[in-house]
Amino acid sequence: MATDEHIILKEHPCFGPCKKNKGRIHLPVAPGCNIECRFCDRKINEDEQRPGVTSAVLEPEEAAGFVELAIEKCPEITVVGIAGPGDTLATDRALKTFRLLRGKFPKLIRCMSTNGLLLDEKAEEVAELIDTLTVTVNAVDPEIQAQINNKIIYHGKIYTGIEAAKILIRNQLSGIRKVAKAGTLVKVNTVLVPGINDKHIEEVAATVKAAGASIYNIIPLIPQNDMKDIAAPTCEELHRARQEAELYINVFRHCQHCRADAVGVPGVYDIGAKLYQGRLSVKETFSHG
Repeated sequence: MATDEHIILKEHPCFGPCKKNKGRIHLPVAPGCNIECRFCDRKINEDEQRPGVTSAVLEPEEAAGFVELAIEKCPEITVVGIAGPGDTLATDRALKTFRLLRGKFPKLIRCMSTNGLLLDEKAEEVAELIDTLTVTVNAVDPEIQAQINNKIIYHGKIYTGIEAAKILIRNQLSGIRKVAKAGTLVKVNTVLVPGINDKHIEEVAATVKAAGASIYNIIPLIPQNDMKDIAAPTCEELHRARQEAELYINVFRHCQHCRADAVGVPGVYDIGAKLYQGRLSVKETFSHG
């Protein structure tokens, strides 16, 4: 669904300059994933502030009720998004949710994140249902990508190594081209992994820009899972990577490592765990400062 880029940059807290007065609700309806990233550790808890974590998993039919409650408690919400805790295209749950929400909340920007493995074949449906798309592209060189993922599951078959990397990169870039051509605003996320893709950022930025992405977000590695012994990038390394990418594409610098059940204004307040665990009283009040 094509939406005016100016409106999105003004209203979406994760696109364009930092905004302390715009909020979002993430609906954790997509638990399954079709990729095994070496840095990923999906969990259900209320404590960790990072992607891949949620306090609950919703059914698509439950989503509208939570959006209504969230807007009541957080009037700053301008975006309804789905970012996991798994991949949004690995099952039909995310797209089903957006179909159910489309007519009920026409003023909210609909946003989705994906690893892009199935984006090429689902691009038409994605472009029809959402306004903004984030695709995680960690490399465009198969030899580098193969060091980041252990495997992919593609049409029921497991692929590893260079073969898996080629399939993933091909589908990501082709999907981005299709969705961007349809008028959907595309942001690309890259997890910066020192010693693996830190010298590759310029190539990624230039390639995704050529494919149609408008905004680029470099996320520092959180050492965990198979990459628990790799040190997170320093502030200097992150700054250098952003400078390199900025030669080719607009760089977003205010990412908050949001959970899959985040609700509120990024960097200001979040009530996601309370909302999804049912501990919000309708008489409860929150500061929106």
